[in-house]
Amino acid sequence: MGAPSGRIDAHLVVGGWWHDFDYVRFELLKHLYADERVRVSIASDFEDLDAIDRADILVAYTCNVRPSAEAQRAIRSWVERGGRFFALHGTNSAIDPPAEMGKAPFTTPRAFPDWADVLGSQFLSHPAMGTFPVTISPGAENDPLLAGIKPFESGYDELYLCEYHGTIEPLLETHWSGDTGLGAFAENEWPDNDPRLVLYRRPLGKGCVLYFTLGHRRGHYDMIAPPFNGMYWPQIETGSWEVAEYHELLRRGLEWCKETLPTPGGQS
Repeated sequence: MGAPSGRIDAHLVVGGWWHDFDYVRFELLKHLYADERVRVSIASDFEDLDAIDRADILVAYTCNVRPSAEAQRAIRSWVERGGRFFALHGTNSAIDPPAEMGKAPFTTPRAFPDWADVLGSQFLSHPAMGTFPVTISPGAENDPLLAGIKPFESGYDELYLCEYHGTIEPLLETHWSGDTGLGAFAENEWPDNDPRLVLYRRPLGKGCVLYFTLGHRRGHYDMIAPPFNGMYWPQIETGSWEVAEYHELLRRGLEWCKETLPTPGGQS
């Protein structure tokens, strides 16, 4: 890894199921292009290991994209050597849909324990979409990544209920307990009131993953995958993409990736 003359190489992975990936890809590219040093390669999965190996920064927004065992090992090694990985929304998800809507719940199998350990979490469920308060995690009040950020209200988004792995540095969180209802997810009962992390860091070797769970987005034509099979989705779901704090945290997350690289302008 490494880039000449201050160039920073970013690899952007956007793709999967049930989301408006065209919108997300466009928005993330705008944030990345704001820094003239950044050059971007693009993929819809994690299997271009040469591009990842060349990258200084890995940015991902996926849903139900399950890296191969080889890719999981390669990305772990890349992070451990000093890589900066900014993972968004459903990148930690493995979701098996029912054959037909309403006939059975969605299940979230422990299909990639190595990947969950790299990311620091695996998505398991979420309650019905809505807005919810996002607060600074205890101990993170003075973290530079959050300087000037006050508690804020999410957009009409998905509140992720996750299983956590490895060493985690909580930054932003919310609280929720209850039953996710409607039979949507098999793991529907969440009686505890533990913090539901919205933003955290996962140190790994010389590198680090920054994970941000907000950012659901769905348009009319994004439900191609089962069990929806191409149905027209009546309402555009904007998630937190219209919330100022969300874009500011995206920008800061990308800046964090660049500013904390092991060597100026890239990894060695």
